[in-house]
Amino acid sequence: MLSSAQGIETEIPEALPQVKLRNWSGKPGFCVPGTQKCAHKPPNKVNAGFLPSNSRNFTEPPAAVILYFMANEAGERAKFEVTATRRRPKTFDELAGQEFVVSTLKNSLDQRTIAHAYLFSGPRGCGKTSAARILARSLNCEKGPTANPCGVCANCREIAAGSSLDVIEIDGASNTSVNDVRQIKDEVLFPPQGGTYKVYIIDEVHMLSTSAFNALLKTIEEPPPYIVFIFATTELHKVPATIKSRCQQFAFRLIPMETIKAILKDLCDEMKIEAEDEALFWIARESTGSLRDAFTLFDQVVSFSSGHIRTELIREKLGLVGLERLNELAEASVEGNLKGGLEILDAILSSGVAIEQFVIDMAGYYRSLLLLKNSVTRESLLGYPADRFSAKVLEKLDSPRLEQALELLLDCYRDIRYSVSPRFEAETLVSKLSWLKNWIPPVELRAAVEQARKALDSGGSGPRPSQPGSPPKAAVPSLSQEFLRRVAARESHSPRTERTGPDSAEADTQEDDTPMWNRPERGQTALDSQVQQVLRIFRGTVVPGGNPASDGEGRNR
Repeated sequence: MLSSAQGIETEIPEALPQVKLRNWSGKPGFCVPGTQKCAHKPPNKVNAGFLPSNSRNFTEPPAAVILYFMANEAGERAKFEVTATRRRPKTFDELAGQEFVVSTLKNSLDQRTIAHAYLFSGPRGCGKTSAARILARSLNCEKGPTANPCGVCANCREIAAGSSLDVIEIDGASNTSVNDVRQIKDEVLFPPQGGTYKVYIIDEVHMLSTSAFNALLKTIEEPPPYIVFIFATTELHKVPATIKSRCQQFAFRLIPMETIKAILKDLCDEMKIEAEDEALFWIARESTGSLRDAFTLFDQVVSFSSGHIRTELIREKLGLVGLERLNELAEASVEGNLKGGLEILDAILSSGVAIEQFVIDMAGYYRSLLLLKNSVTRESLLGYPADRFSAKVLEKLDSPRLEQALELLLDCYRDIRYSVSPRFEAETLVSKLSWLKNWIPPVELRAAVEQARKALDSGGSGPRPSQPGSPPKAAVPSLSQEFLRRVAARESHSPRTERTGPDSAEADTQEDDTPMWNRPERGQTALDSQVQQVLRIFRGTVVPGGNPASDGEGRNR
């Protein structure tokens, strides 16, 4: 029996099933079977109360019933549960992509070699907190400690609901002071209430202050036998070495892309949603190894897909550049078609794609081309099947030029933030990519200079007639020979230093017109100096006439 504030006694059944009715005003309400009472508004309203089935008189309902009705009404409005919470692993077997962690923890539970402190580290969304809760459930299960908790006993259900008194979860980001740690030191003196162990899960432990870490050292090193600490962090380098040395460390890894795609495929089958493989692959790739990020992006895509997840719809809604557009732009660039490239860029930006996203997609595209050029064909690394990339671009660009394209894209992404106009940066980028095929790598320049040096050292005087008595053919100067000719011309026209004194006449007599590379006392040093000068001048430039952004001396502007 419960009494209201006015002293009216009301019977409250053990189970309170809710039945939707219509209350006295004709609005939807709730009724508790067996009491003939109805409630439809919170108790702070004037007309809130019980309504007998055959009367219009009001009495104030008990607070427990009102709270029950309010909770159920809120539950009706908030039935949806995000996928990341609904699909949170409940056993070690459901923990995806962490085989080493799972096998080690299961073996320690089977062998009863349970440590007093664990440190879980790794990137976001890879299962650290889930693993900590599973370990706590395994330790306090009525059948445990066991590697396979039953999930139906009172302890397992309380831990799953977050209401267990023996499993305390603490947010390290909001409990950083020494006073918070001092409270933990006082609480560990009390044994567990219903389970075997009292487990403290401290998430984002690296946020604790230095004083808090120092206050926790003694407790971690020699805790009571029923205490287990589980620390989770995304920044292991911020955790002091004194804490690490007292814990068993487990490094969680990024979840493979194929595993995330398989999980999303099973999720679509469970929800009876049609999805293209390419669309699921894109979601798995964008999650960057985080299963929580994949579930969050999946929920967003499902919300506008109307039961059918398509790649084209994702590109349209989220502002992405498709592979076909990237192939068209890259082909126009290798053909030197700057006008066509700028038109394709304008069409991409006009479709709503952000400039930053365009540069990111282009960088990923040229990275995939570089991998293909080096015989890497794994779809998980390329992002698309290998046969979908342009064969023309792969044929005309070698690895050094693909690396130069990637460098241009990365520089452009860094420059966008401080640019006068991000669009100008994107258009300049397309212009640079259009003369990429004419770019000369420094390796080729050095090879040409080395070839010229060898020709000088051998002392050859040019081609000879193939047969005795036949007239010599006109020799076509090579690039190295033309370079040497220009160096000789520069040496012959350089002014000589005037000398004074008694030895000046003798010095002028010994001076001749021999080129500097044939002078044994300083020829090698001078040639090395010229080689370095040429490499400095020509590094990163293109052949004459091929680079619209270079000046008359072959240097980039």
